[in-house]
Amino acid sequence: MGYYVSVESGVKLYVEDINPKGSKPIVFLHGWPLSHKQFEYQFDVLPAMGYRCIGIDWRGFGKSDKPMSGYNYNRLADDIRTVVGVLQLNNFTLVGHSTGGAIAIRYTSRYNGYGVSKLILVDAAAPIGFTTETANSLLTQALNDRPKMMREVTETFFFQFITGPFSEWFIQLGLQAAGWSTAAIIITLRDEKLYADLQKIIAPTLIVHGVHDKVIPFAQAEELNQKIRNSQLVPFHYSGHGPFWEERDKFNQLLRQFIG
Repeated sequence: MGYYVSVESGVKLYVEDINPKGSKPIVFLHGWPLSHKQFEYQFDVLPAMGYRCIGIDWRGFGKSDKPMSGYNYNRLADDIRTVVGVLQLNNFTLVGHSTGGAIAIRYTSRYNGYGVSKLILVDAAAPIGFTTETANSLLTQALNDRPKMMREVTETFFFQFITGPFSEWFIQLGLQAAGWSTAAIIITLRDEKLYADLQKIIAPTLIVHGVHDKVIPFAQAEELNQKIRNSQLVPFHYSGHGPFWEERDKFNQLLRQFIG
């Protein structure tokens, strides 16, 4: 079922709640500039195994409202906290991919891991996001030819071959976002750092990262593993930035094993 949750006056987030009677809730935070639909190949499988899967489109992306402001990690984490409160979630697994991983880290740090029993970081954009050079290039593209930018993002996203139809579907996920929110998150990824947050993470943490990631280097996953206590790193040897699709069977099985 899908519904909207108000996170502040005039701003509602879209939430997809699959198998709401499932015994083990998993909250999924997508990457930039996509939506919860990027996890389609988890939602196809995990709810049938008894898990409750909750996909949240952050503000400015997917089906959520697209205000002109609020695209920093604190505000985005606050939005997630509001959704968690409204849904009365507790003892849930928080999964964050790429920028969603950065938001998950800030949520865990800012709210002392409220409700989070386990944390899964997938090719997380942390402790840093984009280099200044990369960010400025993407920013120029986003503000002048966003469809071309999205096509180039898709081309660097995956290590394995993707079909033309899949590529077009993926591009359209990114184009659902507003241009201004797409640009604002690029700036956040360039300017905000998460070093101080890492020592505050206390939940058992699984770090998943594609060895061939051209978006967020694998070395950053190794750094996260060093700085987050009670963490484990599992490299995906046949993936770039999207192991949730490129090695989806392995990914889904690993999630099940880690969550229990």
